[in-house]
Amino acid sequence: MTETPKIDKTAIRHASTVIVLRDRATNPRVLMGQRGAKAAFMPNKFVFPGGAVDAGDADIALAEPINPHCTQHLLQETDSDRTHALGVAAIRELWEETGLVLGTKGTWTTDAPDDWQGFAATHHLPDASALQFVFRAITPPGRPRRFDARFFLIDADALQGNIDDFSNASDELSHLQWIALEDVRKFDLPFITEVVLAEVSGRTKETAPPKSVPMFLNSEEESLFLRLSGASPLDQ
Repeated sequence: MTETPKIDKTAIRHASTVIVLRDRATNPRVLMGQRGAKAAFMPNKFVFPGGAVDAGDADIALAEPINPHCTQHLLQETDSDRTHALGVAAIRELWEETGLVLGTKGTWTTDAPDDWQGFAATHHLPDASALQFVFRAITPPGRPRRFDARFFLIDADALQGNIDDFSNASDELSHLQWIALEDVRKFDLPFITEVVLAEVSGRTKETAPPKSVPMFLNSEEESLFLRLSGASPLDQ
């Protein structure tokens, strides 16, 4: 059995990325935008919405959590349960970068933090139940920034409001657009995005969460391709 290599976790930030899929039965398309030319991480590349987990994400209440099946996979190859914060980060980053709402109708019972004021003003509560954990990747050593990124797939039907309205988006991603899966590789994509897209392409007709989740683990010693499945060691 291959021993999992140790990684320098102090240099790696946990992150959530959201793959939004629409028209999956007819003309599957994914939502992507372009990072700025001066961005420290993946400049000019077309990427999915996403970003690092913030310290306050663990304190934001969810109307519904990530489903138990995906939670079991999220607890693999980790030293603590970050499932809640990862779900919150996915919803927050999707809102900040696209202006789209993954939530359920409701009123906040406490004052929303500054970075949630706009979301709360839509009269929705963040809801992580539609998120499906489909991929995980750790940025290789030597990059200006390193992330332990969990990729979540959602169907566009889970979003509230007009899914073509990006008027509430920040300027972090430009050229936000729905791109047909058959055309997406014509764009300037990071390598890992191409790998994830191959996984997504195989799931357009599959609506249930995956039975196992692929993971690229990059350390100073070696790179491994793992599959996350089964019971979490945190439960043992």
